[in-house]
Amino acid sequence: MNKTIEIGRVNCLKIERDTDYGYYLIAQNFEEVLLPNIYIMEDEMPMGSQIDVFVYTDSEDRPVATTKYPYAMLGEFGYFTVVDYQRFGAFVNWGLPKDLFVPLSQQKCHFHIGSKYILRICLDEKTGRLYGTHKIGKWLSKDTDKLQEHQKVDILVLSKTPLGYKVIIENLYEGMLFENEIFERLNVGERKVAYIKKIRKDGKLDLSLQPIGKQNSADIYETKVLELIGKSEGFVALNSKSDASDIMKIFALSKKSFKRTVTSLLEKKKIVLEENGIKLL
Repeated sequence: MNKTIEIGRVNCLKIERDTDYGYYLIAQNFEEVLLPNIYIMEDEMPMGSQIDVFVYTDSEDRPVATTKYPYAMLGEFGYFTVVDYQRFGAFVNWGLPKDLFVPLSQQKCHFHIGSKYILRICLDEKTGRLYGTHKIGKWLSKDTDKLQEHQKVDILVLSKTPLGYKVIIENLYEGMLFENEIFERLNVGERKVAYIKKIRKDGKLDLSLQPIGKQNSADIYETKVLELIGKSEGFVALNSKSDASDIMKIFALSKKSFKRTVTSLLEKKKIVLEENGIKLL
């Protein structure tokens, strides 16, 4: 149970009392917030029980709770669509009834309705309002002391560059996936799991979409190939002589990695090569 109510985050709060407008929830310090009737499921929310809710502010800037979660929370980054634009700023859909406000001062370029942008969720300490910012550089840290090479991390694809893709790592760091090491289609705003390949002196990070180390990569490639063949009723019309683009399209692997994986699976007697493809054993 939360000691205090935190706007922009998931709170564990106690159901304290019922009103015409909904349940009032309390934290340990007896702060209250309303959970409107629309979110109440009486059979699953008995009086006195504790529930997890997201807290933000309503159209009148009053704290309000919801059982729905936004696409990103306070301190996190997300990829949001602009749904309205006014002279003082834009509004984006972030998965809740009240759209997220992006002040004009927090836009690096003129936003357009229907366009999507990577934003960070921030809190105005004076007003208690959540807002989005397009100016994300100041929120990215170069203090990588707590990170280790080969570490598994969550990433958000930030932008395409001539070298590859810039990404945001664990909502805190900037990194790069290099084009010549990417063997699948990536899109801006996509969330992926990656691995730290190198920690640079400037605080930036080189990443890989595959675990670092031949054995780990080999295991994952073999599992991927077997699963995809299995989903194709135990047979795919591809082999080591197939065109690299066809292999990439089906398995998201380079031809070199695919050939190495097929050889290993043949040695383990998990597949057999036929005249026009590969079959599971």
